[in-house]
Amino acid sequence: MQKITSTTNQTIKNLAKLNKKKYREQEGFYLIEGFHLVDEAFKSKLNFKYLLATQAAFEKLSIQYHLDLTDKRLIQINERVAKHLSATTNSQDVFMVLKINQPKHFTFNFGKWILLDSLADPGNIGTIIRTADAAGFNGVVLSENCADLYNPKTQRAMQGSQFHIPIIKADLLKTIEQFKENYIPVYASVLDDEAKELPDFEKTKELALIIGNEANGVSGDAVNLADEKLFIPIKGQAESLNAAIAAGIMIYHFA
Repeated sequence: MQKITSTTNQTIKNLAKLNKKKYREQEGFYLIEGFHLVDEAFKSKLNFKYLLATQAAFEKLSIQYHLDLTDKRLIQINERVAKHLSATTNSQDVFMVLKINQPKHFTFNFGKWILLDSLADPGNIGTIIRTADAAGFNGVVLSENCADLYNPKTQRAMQGSQFHIPIIKADLLKTIEQFKENYIPVYASVLDDEAKELPDFEKTKELALIIGNEANGVSGDAVNLADEKLFIPIKGQAESLNAAIAAGIMIYHFA
């Protein structure tokens, strides 16, 4: 085990940069924080680059995971360094560095999927992914314009679901075409005169459901490729639903 107590240490400086998208993309690694996410990573048997924690945090981890304290990937830090690395106000003093592992090729020919079209809010993205995981969906596709999957806010909102189901960043229109080529129906969530109410749709074994940007909805090109358009009827006076809430209602309708 290494010990680092200074925020000016080069390793710490480099790891702190991983809280920014530019450096995550440059280095090919990202940082997760907190006992729950680290626990989910261990359960998923992920190979990590570093595990950093204060002495007190390591004592908890060592008991639970029987850590080899001679492993040089383990770094004991103090609370000052933990605060420097943390993307939250109250750090849990435990961090893990993982490799970004996005598949270059993926065949969309099975199951139930959520397609996110240019969602801007990391919390919404993470919540939708977590909901899809809970409902037994097979995976989530992020369009190239979505907020970063490895953003600390997205990671916290997913609560470990990122380790349970495939999350693919891909060209949205090409992905829709793949689903259609494999005879998997594609539904777009939109508000227009041609859209049908969600309760009119029956459950199906396979589908791809497109959720659009919080302000602008699903892009016109994606809507044109979809097989069906659907919407959630509003019974009260609210103008609309939050994207993650709307997605959750639709996900469980088709689960």
